Amino acid sequence: MKKPVKWGVISTANIGVAKVLPGMLKSKEIEIVAISSRKKKSAEDWAAKLGIAKAYGSYEDMLADPEIEAVYNPLPNHLHVPLTLAAAKAGKHVLCEKPIAITAKEAQQLKRARKGVFIAEAFMVRHATQWIAVRDLVKKKKIGDVRAIQVMFSYFNKDPKNVRNMADIGGGGLLDIGCYPITVARYIFDAEPKRVTAAFDRDPKFKTDRQASGVADFGEGRQLSFTVSTQLAPYQRVNIMGTKGRIEIEIPFNAPPDQPNRYFIQGMEMNEGQWVELPVSDQYQLQAEAFGRVIRKKQKPFWGVEDAIQNMKILDAFFRSEKSGKWEKP
Repeated sequence: MKKPVKWGVISTANIGVAKVLPGMLKSKEIEIVAISSRKKKSAEDWAAKLGIAKAYGSYEDMLADPEIEAVYNPLPNHLHVPLTLAAAKAGKHVLCEKPIAITAKEAQQLKRARKGVFIAEAFMVRHATQWIAVRDLVKKKKIGDVRAIQVMFSYFNKDPKNVRNMADIGGGGLLDIGCYPITVARYIFDAEPKRVTAAFDRDPKFKTDRQASGVADFGEGRQLSFTVSTQLAPYQRVNIMGTKGRIEIEIPFNAPPDQPNRYFIQGMEMNEGQWVELPVSDQYQLQAEAFGRVIRKKQKPFWGVEDAIQNMKILDAFFRSEKSGKWEKP
């Protein structure tokens, strides 16, 4: 693109300033022109650290800036829909952090967004080089027919002031990181689950799901099984199991931006296989560049509002299963 897409950032949330924005700032296709916060000093401090020209002390003032074309929204979960709609009303395209809402019903509101505005959920994994490479291998049946995807994703956080531990604003493990197993299973199977079942363990103080395990039945013998937790040792791994081999993605979600991403491919012999290293890349940079190409009409729109609503329907079904103790349909 001849001119970089000009971005504004809603809030100084850690996911943004620590991971997403550094990735975006690497790109010649992107110019972050403004960052905003309810506390102007916070915006000014991060603007200075990241080399961003403008700092706003309110989200509304930034959304009124005519220079901004696209907005990145990493606010807490309960503010994703309201601020995304506010940005869309101001004529800004919106890349919103996952999960795009707290429920599918809330996500449905995004259908009312201003026409001509592109809204997408920030699942960077679908733009990451290792996931694209693995999906290509699966499509070519390099490991036969894929029947099972197993995911483990955990971290440890018992800070009562952290938004992930606040049940009333969408905290808890399933919404925060359980959305990843669902997304990657849909991405690899290229299908939707027909039914799901789950088991939860809730923190007695926070009332959030500190551990959630689930199974999603995609039909034709295809299953996703996963465990996510906000109170276990930090770990993440994905195994994709086929009838002729398996693929293991080493760091599937927080892929390092400064070293090669790796996956392991194994055939039918237990002790034979190889690690494949891919060139260094930054999935957050790739995500934002792809978003920019869509709004500049250099690329067809990818996963938008309808896809985000579908992901929320599946999450809702897992929560219903917690209460019913039965299989639930998304």
